[in-house]
Amino acid sequence: MDPSLQSLVEKVLEDAARRTGMKVDELKVLSAESVTWSDGSLGCPQPGMMYTQALVPGYRVRIAAAGKVMDYHASARGGFSLCPAGQAVEPTPNDRI
Repeated sequence: MDPSLQSLVEKVLEDAARRTGMKVDELKVLSAESVTWSDGSLGCPQPGMMYTQALVPGYRVRIAAAGKVMDYHASARGGFSLCPAGQAVEPTPNDRI
């Protein structure tokens, strides 16, 4: 795993543990991948917001926590956010990094 992605996964696990009250070792990384987001929303658009209309390299990390999947979206610069269930947009097809 590339060092940037590994560092991001560690930060995401800490965030997921804080949000759920679980220990990091109780969480499971379902997937961690480099992707290309279709715009500046990083695949998690918020209602009423406008975003840069350009392809954005980044990452998607999915964590299993107490029977639920937590879907984190990130930019290549390392900023990340938890995308609420039902709000996530898939990365650009065939343009994965």
